[in-house]
Amino acid sequence: MRAQTQVDPHLQAATVAVKKFQALRFTGTYDDLLQSKEYRSATRFFLEELYSDKDYSLRDAQFARIAGALQTFFPQQVVATAVSLAQLHVLTEELDHQMALAWTGSNSGMEAHDAASYIDAWNAVGQHEERKRQLAVVLTVGQELDRLTRTPGLRLMLKMMRRPAMAANLDSLQTFLESGFDTFAGMSGKGQRALEFLSIIRTRESVWIERLFAGDAVTSETALQACLGKAR
Repeated sequence: MRAQTQVDPHLQAATVAVKKFQALRFTGTYDDLLQSKEYRSATRFFLEELYSDKDYSLRDAQFARIAGALQTFFPQQVVATAVSLAQLHVLTEELDHQMALAWTGSNSGMEAHDAASYIDAWNAVGQHEERKRQLAVVLTVGQELDRLTRTPGLRLMLKMMRRPAMAANLDSLQTFLESGFDTFAGMSGKGQRALEFLSIIRTRESVWIERLFAGDAVTSETALQACLGKAR
C-alpha cells in the first residue's frame, strides 16, 4: 500500500490529508486532556505514537526485522504489545489507504481541514466493524503498556536494551517501548488512572465512530469543524 501511494502523487496527497485530518481531530477531541496535568503525557503519547500523521514505516520495518527473535529476547508481555502494535498499524494503514482512494475518487480538494470531504470518504469506505476493531486494538495497546509497568525488572531490561537496539538500528521500536512504559508508569493511582484514561478514549472514540456513520452529514460536519477549531 505504501509503495502504491508513493508512485501516485494524488494518492499520496490524499493520504497525507487523511492522516493530518485525523491527527487534528484527535487533538481537538482531547484538548482538555492535553491541558491537564494528569493525562497530558498519556494523551501526547497516543497522539504522537498511535494517532499521528507521521510516517511509521521505519518502526514497522524494524519490528518486521526482529519479529522472529522477539520471543527469545523479550518477556511475553512485550511480545504481546509489539504484536498488537503491528496489528494496529496494518489495520490503520488499510483504512487510511481506502479513505485516500475514496478521496481521490471524488471531486474534493486535498485540504486537511476539509470536513465534508472527510465525511464523504469515511462513508464511502464504510467498514463499521473494522472501525470498532481499530479502536479495540488501540485500547489493547494501551492496556498492555499499562500492564508492562507492573512487570518486575522490565524498566531496567529496557534500559539495558537501549545500546544494543541502537547498534542494531532498532531505535524507533525501542523508543516506542520506553516512551510507552514511562508514560503509563508516570500515572498515579497504581493503574487506576490508566484505566480512567483508556475509558475516556473508548467513550469519545465510540461517539465519533457512531456520529460519522449516523448519516447526518450536516451535524457531523459541524461537530468536526468545532473539533478542528480547538486543535488550531
